[in-house]
Amino acid sequence: MFSNRKSGILLHLSSIPSPFGIGDFGKDAYRFVEKLLEANQTLWQILPLCPVDESGSPYQSTSAFAGEPLYISLDLLVQDDLLLLDEVEGVKHSISTHTNYKKARELKVPLLYKAFQNFQNKIMPTDYKDFLEKNKFWLEDYALFMAVKSNLVLQRKNDKKGQRAFLEETKELLSPQAGKVYYDCACWCSFPKDLRQRKPQALKEWATAMHDEIQWQYFLQYVFYKQWHQLKHFANESGVKIIGDTPIFVSYDSADVWANQNAFQLDGFGFPEVVAGVPPDYFSETGQLWGNPLYQWKFHEKTAFQWWISRIRKALEDVDFLRIDHFRGFESYWEIPFGAEDARSGKWMKGPGIKLFRKIEKVLGTLPLIAEDLGIITEAVQDLREKTGFPGMRILQFAFGNDMNHGYLPHSYDKNTVVYTGTHDNNTTIGWYQNATEKEKDHLRRYMNTTGESPNWDFIRLAFSSTAQIAIIPLQDVLGLGEEYRMNLPGTTQGNWSFVFQWDMWNEGCIEGLRYLSLLFGRNLG
Repeated sequence: MFSNRKSGILLHLSSIPSPFGIGDFGKDAYRFVEKLLEANQTLWQILPLCPVDESGSPYQSTSAFAGEPLYISLDLLVQDDLLLLDEVEGVKHSISTHTNYKKARELKVPLLYKAFQNFQNKIMPTDYKDFLEKNKFWLEDYALFMAVKSNLVLQRKNDKKGQRAFLEETKELLSPQAGKVYYDCACWCSFPKDLRQRKPQALKEWATAMHDEIQWQYFLQYVFYKQWHQLKHFANESGVKIIGDTPIFVSYDSADVWANQNAFQLDGFGFPEVVAGVPPDYFSETGQLWGNPLYQWKFHEKTAFQWWISRIRKALEDVDFLRIDHFRGFESYWEIPFGAEDARSGKWMKGPGIKLFRKIEKVLGTLPLIAEDLGIITEAVQDLREKTGFPGMRILQFAFGNDMNHGYLPHSYDKNTVVYTGTHDNNTTIGWYQNATEKEKDHLRRYMNTTGESPNWDFIRLAFSSTAQIAIIPLQDVLGLGEEYRMNLPGTTQGNWSFVFQWDMWNEGCIEGLRYLSLLFGRNLG
């Protein structure tokens, strides 16, 4: 997949400094690309660009195809004559040290809507019509889904009667607490019955009634993808490739599930029969209960995996390489009964295996995918990855303390590997070292023949020097940041997805260190 040794930085869009509460596609994103070039780095890995949930997670999204509107740059809308400079300058605040999703929505959504109104008063550009046509296979369902949810949430603010009726209808299936959450957030399972079941007449009537809101959703996605592809083009032309990320599973309350109910294991009402997660592991003694609906793989196979082909095709239009999260779920996945308190009651079930990837390859050609093969990895999972030819992942933070031939220690790697000091789910390396056992610290110091005074740079050196074809470093490790700058702690819902760096954290030593190690270990040479 990569012709020579490469390295780069893991940083999500939301973590870029911004006066609007969240990173976006504006000038600071371009400045970040320029910083990568200064440091002689040629890869930029991001998290999923899809809409985030209330906590800011991009792994529980309303769509696997849509983009998060908060990443749209208001400054670029000024350049497009859709907003006035004074309007945008008037809402700018001092750059926050953490992503503030609530503040970002309060600042940006009113101006995004004003830009939409101005857009409607202009002659529609040709590329807008082309965008709608090219993306109609997912965009029409998504726009209607979002329009209906928005409408129903407003209607239901004080609708106790409707809530009681829904609770009565679902009392055998849901707890009252869960039923209230589903109803109040207008989960698609609480849509009017004909709409929930996607009866053609209901879809037509709601699409007519929601026309203006649907057009608003079209506009947001058009601008999102226009700005993203401009940024990606700049990065590519500068010599930087983008590594994207896509979860294996999708959120239950998503346009994906509502529009493709036969593709998931749902009951007659539309609730999941079983949900996704992982058994007890390094991150949690009770496992992780993700709650995503599981795929009806027989349906996907019967339809020649068309939904998956469309999903991967769309993703690879937006990025250069794609990390597939939880790759092991394609071999076997952890199936948990819907309504379980935690993941311990789950069981392993067989996934589609190599058939899925062979079918996608037949349509799309060679797939530039990275397999996130972490967690409980069996010989069957290893065999599947080897058959696909996808590079696997190794995490240095998992390597030390026990087995002297641990598979994550660099002397155990093969070339077809992507090595990370840590991922978005790990502590920063400084934080890891501060919390590591004495045995782990001692192992690292002896392995590297260092004092452990700069464990982040020890790890970066180790990653760059390894035989792995690709080395990716979270920006927090380059900047030497502690655990308070961690991106995500799996199994928790508060305080995640909020890391933002500051430009003054980038000193010449960071840039020179990356540049020096890249040259020393033959990375990014051409």
